[in-house]
Amino acid sequence: MTTAMKRVSSSAILNALPHAVLVLDPQDQIVAANDAAQAFFGASLTFLRKRPLSAFVPFGSPLLALPAKVRAEQATMAEYRVDLSSPRLGSRAIVDIHAMPLPEDADCVVLTLNPPSMAEKIDRALTSRSAARSVSGLAAMLAHEIRNPLSGIRGAAQLIEPNLEGDDQTLARLITAECDRISKLVDRMEVFGDSRPVQRAPVNIHDVLDHVERLARSGFAKTIEIRKDYDPSLPPVHANRDQLVQVFLNLVKNAAEAVGEAGGTITLTTAFRSGMRVAAPGSPDKVSLPLEFCVKDDGPGVPDDLVPHLFEPFVTTKTNGTGLGLALVAKIVGDHGGVVEIDTKPGTTVRVLMPAYADVSRADRRTRGNGGGAGRTHSEGDH
Repeated sequence: MTTAMKRVSSSAILNALPHAVLVLDPQDQIVAANDAAQAFFGASLTFLRKRPLSAFVPFGSPLLALPAKVRAEQATMAEYRVDLSSPRLGSRAIVDIHAMPLPEDADCVVLTLNPPSMAEKIDRALTSRSAARSVSGLAAMLAHEIRNPLSGIRGAAQLIEPNLEGDDQTLARLITAECDRISKLVDRMEVFGDSRPVQRAPVNIHDVLDHVERLARSGFAKTIEIRKDYDPSLPPVHANRDQLVQVFLNLVKNAAEAVGEAGGTITLTTAFRSGMRVAAPGSPDKVSLPLEFCVKDDGPGVPDDLVPHLFEPFVTTKTNGTGLGLALVAKIVGDHGGVVEIDTKPGTTVRVLMPAYADVSRADRRTRGNGGGAGRTHSEGDH
């Protein structure tokens, strides 16, 4: 054993783990907790120690019965997607729980609390992508079956309007306006039917985000503070620039509507995540998605029951929304081989993961881009 290994204590190893770890005594009181567990429960080890587990989780939670089962069976057990949401832990505190007897004392139980895996989030994103693509057939049918009679209705309303008076004339104008609205909806749905290969090239994501910011400031986000937290050493993203502008314009507009006209904060972030790899459909190879782009807002968040379905067509939180904006985002990102996901805690974060233009290591990028001294920058736009 090396000298370095001898210096590493078991507590240091536990505290290095990203997931919460608790040790319960035979009375289900907490006797040990790593740093992640203290952060999860929002309490120090001194506060957690010698208090029952029931003091920190909701009444009737499956977690409370799990330690007794482990002691009875003397085996490792698990519960998946357990909701521990409470005033203390906040909403959407959903975890996978693994419980096992402590080898040195079989009456003590070790618990690990893990957030839902990235694989589950990716599966959900792929499901949303398929749902978005399923609209393509419907869009083609609507374009053919609705446009012709719709233009006839609109033309007839325009012809009779000059010969009408009062309420009748108002109704004719209403018919024309509604025909225009339906026509625009069909136009938006036709985008889903575009199955042509995406024309891609190396794109500087920061140029795209800055362009979207300028568009937002000149229109719907005049009263909103937009912050930027960019990783300046990112390689180009392999994408279609115009489609990326559409994606992030939709996301920033949604964020602006979430914070409201009274004003709030939208944060745009970029980062490199070297460990993200997913299996490509129809291929045994895994595709690297190291580029992470986020649009965050400090609005009220999204209802929990809608979160898994937000990227499906016709699902919306807006009174007058069509539910196609985020579905289009899912389609475009999916066509680029990327993944999009959403978190709300409250406030909402939409995370887009995409492939880089070239497989360039972070070290090489730093060396070639800025002499190895690149770091993260933070700047705030003018309010």
